[in-house]
Amino acid sequence: RNYYGGNWASFSFSGLLSWIKENQQKTDINDECEDWRKLILENEEVISLSKKDKTIQHVEDFCFGDQDSAEDVEEAGALPKLPVFGASSAEGVAQESEKECPPMESALPEAESREPEKATGSEPASAMEGNDMEITSENESSQSVAFGESALELGRTEAAPSEISAQEPKKVTYSQIVREGRRFNIDLVSKLLYSRGLLIDLLIKSNVSRYAEFKNATRILAFREGKVEQVPCSRADVFNSRQLAMVEKRMLMKFLTFCLDYEQHPDEYQDYENSTFAQFLRTQKLTPSLQHFILHSIAMVSETDCSTLEGLQATKKFLQCLGRYGNTPFLFPLYGQGEIPQCFCRLCAVFGGIYCLRHSVQCLVVDKESGRCKAIVDHFGQRISANYFIVEDSYLSESICTNVCYRQISRAVLITDQTVLKTDSEQQVSVLTVPPVDLGKPAVCVIELCSSTMTCMKDTYLVHLTCPSTKTAREDLEPVVQKLFNLNTEKETENEELEKPRVLWAVYFNMRDSSGVDKNSYDGLPSNVYVCSGPDSALGNDCAVKQAETIFHEMFPTEEFCPPPPNPEDIIYDEDEIAPEESGFSNSPETKSEPSTEESSSGGSTAFKKEDNE
Repeated sequence: RNYYGGNWASFSFSGLLSWIKENQQKTDINDECEDWRKLILENEEVISLSKKDKTIQHVEDFCFGDQDSAEDVEEAGALPKLPVFGASSAEGVAQESEKECPPMESALPEAESREPEKATGSEPASAMEGNDMEITSENESSQSVAFGESALELGRTEAAPSEISAQEPKKVTYSQIVREGRRFNIDLVSKLLYSRGLLIDLLIKSNVSRYAEFKNATRILAFREGKVEQVPCSRADVFNSRQLAMVEKRMLMKFLTFCLDYEQHPDEYQDYENSTFAQFLRTQKLTPSLQHFILHSIAMVSETDCSTLEGLQATKKFLQCLGRYGNTPFLFPLYGQGEIPQCFCRLCAVFGGIYCLRHSVQCLVVDKESGRCKAIVDHFGQRISANYFIVEDSYLSESICTNVCYRQISRAVLITDQTVLKTDSEQQVSVLTVPPVDLGKPAVCVIELCSSTMTCMKDTYLVHLTCPSTKTAREDLEPVVQKLFNLNTEKETENEELEKPRVLWAVYFNMRDSSGVDKNSYDGLPSNVYVCSGPDSALGNDCAVKQAETIFHEMFPTEEFCPPPPNPEDIIYDEDEIAPEESGFSNSPETKSEPSTEESSSGGSTAFKKEDNE
């Protein structure tokens, strides 16, 4: 590929159009070196790798916005005008994609010189100061904390009330979207970071967090009886809520308090361990609206498939994450989820890791006697030897995956002109779960991002929809899109439709979910070849972190996974004094002391203070 992150990547608008075109054409990779088989010895055999990426299917994109001419737009070159409800908008942008790619020899992805729009009161301070976030240890105030003890506080500013909220949304045309295409950072996979999840802990421990900055998810929403409502999460939210009666507030607080330490009260739930969480909620003297909020917006679990214990665990996880960085459990990385893999790339490259873009691999070379993989051969006919090989599932050929059964994820990305729930502030990051119409079908997770997340242009919103697939992505998700948004391109629309946000552009696609595949399912894979999956359908990132740590410890059982890097002032760059056998790299820096618990650097950069138990 010519970009970092695989199916975890983020694209500008023109970059996404190139990706759409590439996945609709599905062309094979041509062999640039036909005589690479001469490098294979008599006692060796090869495992050929896949020539095409089959993880993305059923890609359909549509333009619903005004079709003014986009021919002279600089950002994406001569783009054709999209037909309404037509086919791909991804023609004529390949050159732009190539232009955006870093060179193949690049050791690490450089942080792009992004110029955010002029700072407003609604944008986080970190977005104005640079590519760093500030984490300090503070006692949580009674208002910002619903449940939990001491926490790390992320430098952020609350969204200020908008001065133009009363005005009608500005009309955004397709050519404006193309012209401002670099303002978009569109994720292929839509996820959030739980504030006490494994990924946040790993980012802090490994100091990778210095390369990223984050924005709080500002509200949790629910879709009930055809309307979008805000869900009270924290203690303050519950008692300030106007949609709940006083009796309901007491019911909700009593139940949430129980969920925080439900393990201490087994008599309360042990009779329902074989029941679903939805059935358990009906026994807890909760009103139907409270049951809906807890099931779909707090626990975020299935009504039919989730057991009582799983529901209680999910609710407790949600509550424990409240208050660490804000009034919701979630963080979102500025510039998109695709920043996270690039952050790890940057740290790895500092200590000797090398990344090669546009550099495909022909095959794995296996020793017939030992059965272990010895090398790979790339498309230049170069043989590269190693002791361990990590391969993403999509690179494996069909002959290896004959016994593998994959799940699929349905994805949709929308560019809209308004938020799904208007408030005083336009700068909201919203999480909404839309329950299924039919029992047994999956719920749809909706994440709506505002322009201060640096993922879309001003006066637009970027909306991600995700659910486990039952059909094609469009068949799974379009009914939800029609409930929440106005797809009508004609001027005459009903009043009900006018109140909904208008979709300007949309893309649907199915993505392979290989997260549940056991390594033993792959036929004939050498023991020193490790397979990692693409993204899973969950909202968080725990699956990827667990998988990475498991693979690492299988290779290096005695080593620490992602240890804290040394302080810059502790690194000695005198190569003559470095012992290769100590560091594992011939050019790795030597450290003169252990990293301190508290680290800080000048300017607008990171200051870390770990919690007592860390």
